[in-house]
Amino acid sequence: MITHYPYANLGHANHGWLDARHHFSFASYQDPERQQFGALRVINDDVIKAGAGFDTHPHRNMEIITYVREGAITHRDSNGNVGRTEAGDVQVMSAGTGVFHSEFNLESEDTNIFQIWIEPNQLEVKPRWDSYNFPKEPTTDSLTLLVSGNGDAPLSIHQDALIYAGHLIEGTELTHPIKHQAYILVSEGSLELEGRLLNKGDGVEVEELSSINLKALSNTRVLVIDVPKNNTQ
Repeated sequence: MITHYPYANLGHANHGWLDARHHFSFASYQDPERQQFGALRVINDDVIKAGAGFDTHPHRNMEIITYVREGAITHRDSNGNVGRTEAGDVQVMSAGTGVFHSEFNLESEDTNIFQIWIEPNQLEVKPRWDSYNFPKEPTTDSLTLLVSGNGDAPLSIHQDALIYAGHLIEGTELTHPIKHQAYILVSEGSLELEGRLLNKGDGVEVEELSSINLKALSNTRVLVIDVPKNNTQ
């Protein structure tokens, strides 16, 4: 089963300093039909104005992944971690027993991020933060594994989930395997997924398929979030 969620139909909240699109219910945007997708609880497509950001606030028992699409984001937390993550790179934070953090756009231009929350399969773990600089070269045959829960990716989380990304030049075709069920995000460009046209900002839920076929219709950046159907802790 494939369900397409066009960018124009996503939840929307414009706070001036922050222009946010919500793939699932979040803050003031509430849709009883769009609460989460298995262990995947939040995907926010955030545009943050230069010099603005999220002031210090708490999190607990959540795996929070930030994929930077444009610009850069600077993280600070109560454990003393400080880091700047640039476009194409990823940061992860396991909130565990509790952590306070802030995220600011300290650049001279807008920053665009996907903020992703995944429910953990272990509660009350020690909080931690990490980031990684990924290669930016186009891929021809497979997407790059960014984050996983079993130690086979540069970044790890407390959940049996897999997050892949790739830069596909126009005309590139590939088949991507699915372990559980997957949520697809088009970060840039347009692509064809099993005959369906997807554009920048769109989201797609893929269920009951063991793989998907992707074809880039322009220079495209895509993100695949593979998560368990039911979160067991």
